[in-house]
Order: sequence, then structure tokens, then C-alpha cells
Amino acid sequence: MPKVLRIINRFNLGGPTFNAALLTKYMAPDYETLLVGGREESSEVSSQHILDNLGIEARFVDEMQRDIGLSNDRQAYKSIKKIIKEFKPDIIHTHASKAGAIGRSAGIAYGKAKIVHTFHGHVFHSYFGSFKTKVYQNIERALALKTDKIVAISPRQKLELTKRYKICPPRKVTVIPLGFDLNRFQEDVEEKRKSFRKKYNLDEDEIAIGIVGRLVPIKNHKLFLDSLKQALGKTDKKVRAFLIGDGEEREALKAYTSSLGLDFMNGNLEEGKKATVHFTSWIKDVDWANSGLDIIALTSLNEGTPVSLIEAQASCKPIVSTKVGGVSNIVIPNETALLSPSNCIKSFSNNLLQLIESKEKRIEMGKKGWELVHEKFHYSRLVSDMNNLYTDLLR
Repeated sequence: MPKVLRIINRFNLGGPTFNAALLTKYMAPDYETLLVGGREESSEVSSQHILDNLGIEARFVDEMQRDIGLSNDRQAYKSIKKIIKEFKPDIIHTHASKAGAIGRSAGIAYGKAKIVHTFHGHVFHSYFGSFKTKVYQNIERALALKTDKIVAISPRQKLELTKRYKICPPRKVTVIPLGFDLNRFQEDVEEKRKSFRKKYNLDEDEIAIGIVGRLVPIKNHKLFLDSLKQALGKTDKKVRAFLIGDGEEREALKAYTSSLGLDFMNGNLEEGKKATVHFTSWIKDVDWANSGLDIIALTSLNEGTPVSLIEAQASCKPIVSTKVGGVSNIVIPNETALLSPSNCIKSFSNNLLQLIESKEKRIEMGKKGWELVHEKFHYSRLVSDMNNLYTDLLR
């Protein structure tokens, strides 16, 4: 039986963890897989419950952290090399940037395994200044030379990797979209909706808009707040907004919310209290949250394949999003999602307003979402695609 060493950045709640865990579980018994990664950061939610639910025992490399640190990165490299020597994999498959740099470097030194890397996103624009970005591009180009296959999670991402940023030639890239267990987003929807809306004191005639993701600059939550402010000035509907997630921008975003004249509340609720904007922190059961929302938004400056939008469509919720990265590959513009140019307040707020004003449009767009994603992004398709890739490599 071929052995796969699967390495991810860290075990935080997010698309890479879900996909790495599902591949680890469901590519058995054809492949024996060892899943390895760093621990979640203090502002993130652990994904241990995902591993427990799937019955997966992973190995943690504590030194593999998100930020670059010479000492930690060197030790993480040594730890991965030791794991490789013990496990003797036939395939080393890394997921996301830090795991890709350390894991592939260790795999190249080992020299006896096929090497695969999945770009779950990239840092080639909107993250850093031009010099640092160029350094990362050169590192990725060097690693790509020794990588047997690179996986892009959308056709748009493949174009960016091969044409725009010239990381590697097109022949080296295979497009394999993400896959998830989406059935839970269709189960007990009314019960979940009542529960969520009761917890957050939402009346039936209040329209709940949610944005799910880390509170970090790249997610551009200020665009969401600016657009919300404009939309509220043009409607007489009752609207509440929920920022679901946490991160380094939390306090700055709370201050910015106040500067816009919008009232807000934190995660802890008081009986009967409510506010226009609610900072919920992380919610593990996103299917529960999505059931209670009416519109789901995304304002990012850069994305790979945003999991929150796949989950939104699985929940039959209409989307308002910026048109960045792989977004246009996972929605149907004007049918499941209204898309805006990056960082355009006028367009984004007008799209929000359209859905706030029309319940009929919200329902119509939501129905089309499930039709789009329930097979295209199911984990069985992901497993099949990856099995084909591995088979070709080992042949």
C-alpha cells in the first residue's frame, strides 16, 4: 500500500484542514496516510473536533507556526525530516505556503518520494510590499522546479500561478477544486435557524447579514462596514450584521464601527439586548450560523477558493462578494452571487441593498446555490480526483 505524508500549515478551522482531513480519511484503504501540521494560533479555533469526528490521529509539529521565524522554521524542518525518515512515504503532499516551503524542502532532501503541493491561496498580491512579495515568488519558483505536481483549487488560480506570476509551466499544474461534507448544511435547517436567531435576539422581520472569516487586513472588513453604513441609509428594513471570526484586527474594527456611528456588541450577550453589528468571535458550527443568516458577504482583497461562499451556497443563502481570486469559479454571477470590484464601496453597498430590499431575490438566489455546489464541491469528487493524480504519479 502506498504511503502518503500529508502536511498542512496548522490545525485551525478552515478549508485546508477540512480537505486534508477528508483526504486522509477517505483515500484509505488505497493509501496509508499520516497527517502532520502545526497547532492553531491563539486567535484561531482548533480543528481537533474535525479530526476526532473522522477518527484521525494526527501528529503535531509545534514549531511550524504561521509567522516566519528562523529558529522555529529550522526546528520544524528537522522535525519533518525525522518524520519522513521514520514513515518512508511514497508521496509527500503539502498544503498551503508554510507547510509547502518546509515540507517540500524536507521532501527534496529525502529524494525518494513524489512531491505534490496544493496552493489553497497565495500571497502574491495584497499581503506584503513589492520586495517581500518578489522574495516569496522566487522561493515558490525554486520549489516548483523540484515539485512533481502542483494542485490549483480553481481555474483562475492556475492562470495566476502559470501566466500572471510565472511560478511554473501549465503542464505541471492540475486543477482540483476543494471538497466538503455539505449535507449538514441541509439538515434541520428550521430548527437551527430558530436557535441562532433566539440566541442573538433576532426578530423574524430583521435581516441578518453575516461575514465569516479571520479578522485580518486581507479580508478587508472595513469595506463591509462602510457598505453596510451606506445601505442602512437607503432602506427602512431592519438589518443586523454579524462578523463571525476573530483575529488581529478585532479591536481596530470595533473602533472603526464606532467611528461610523454604528452600535456593536461583543460575543457575550445580555438578555434582550441587540446591536446593529455583532462581533461573535469564532462559531464552530457554521451550518447553525448560516441557517440563521439571510445574506452572506465576503470583502477580501485576495482569495483562493473561499470556503465560506461554498458553505453559503450549501445553506441556500445569497452572496454579496468582491470579485477576487477564485470567487467567480465557485459562484454563478447574478444568479447565486452579486459581485463587486475589489474595494468598491458604491458597488458593494448597492448589491447589499438589492438583497436587503427583496426577500424574493434572496430566496431565488439561495435555491440556485445548492444546485451548484452539492456535487461539484462534495468530498467524494475531491477524493476521486486526487486518487487519479496519485495513480498517475506513481505509475
